[in-house]
Amino acid sequence: MLQKHPFTIALLLVSILLISACSRHSIYETAINYERSRAGLETASVTVDELNIAYLRNSEANKGDTIVLVHGFGANKDNWTRMARELTDDFNVYAIDLPGHGESSKPLDLGYRLEEQVEHLAGILSALDIDEMHMMGNSMGGGITALYAATYPEQIKTAVLFDPAGILEYESELVDRVLAGDNPLIPSEPGDFKRLMDFAMEKKPFVPWPILGVMEEQAIANLEVNKVIFAAIQEAGFKSGFRNAITAIEDPVLVIWGKEDRILDYRNGEVFRNAIPGSRLEVLEGVGHAPMIEVPERSVRLFLEFANPYISKAG
Repeated sequence: MLQKHPFTIALLLVSILLISACSRHSIYETAINYERSRAGLETASVTVDELNIAYLRNSEANKGDTIVLVHGFGANKDNWTRMARELTDDFNVYAIDLPGHGESSKPLDLGYRLEEQVEHLAGILSALDIDEMHMMGNSMGGGITALYAATYPEQIKTAVLFDPAGILEYESELVDRVLAGDNPLIPSEPGDFKRLMDFAMEKKPFVPWPILGVMEEQAIANLEVNKVIFAAIQEAGFKSGFRNAITAIEDPVLVIWGKEDRILDYRNGEVFRNAIPGSRLEVLEGVGHAPMIEVPERSVRLFLEFANPYISKAG
């Protein structure tokens, strides 16, 4: 997504492309590559168990620690570019497109329960030779990050959970809508993607209309796999297995939650804090479901303050 402040650059870029009669898809590709470049990231891919996995990594590696970023349901690696821009000077950042998402393979029969996605991610990181990292996840990715820390504690230096899925002790507006047969997280027709953004975020980034249109097309094209993944992960919030699993986490954990989150009620943050020994909770006023997009600089500051004792001095 486009940065909040370089509006004039982004608008100029879009205007030039429109005048040049470029297609909406060309505009999208140019804009998204511009954002990746500004964040110091480049695209790459790896094959894992016959799956093509797309990801973003530093354009220039450094001697800092590794940070792995895990997106949420229906999202992708580019959800992290605003935050990564604040990190790539000092850390080696990897933003992964999980199977079923973004530009990665999308088999319908892969298995998308949270614990299954932990194993998919472990295979990806092994293929990338990453065996020690700070891991951050949002929503579904937050639940995956928590389970990853519980399963592979020796690999995690710190974990940051942004509005994590996995516990639904306090139900949200989303639950009411899903039970009524209306899931705003799964776009199926024109207009649904804007509705999704309005529902998910309190502080929405500026996205020019040609780019928004392509993002909507991509979301609608993923309708079937999104239904499969949502059905697989929603079970976790109503079962005790997830909560029991995360009580075993020994790594340092920071939970960050937007108080205006309509998808997952921020009060579940206290449940996470009580379940994970020694964890810390930060609730952000005026922020929705995606703090790393809505307030990237503040999100980075919270991470750095929390993780400072665990960051390698060489970084």
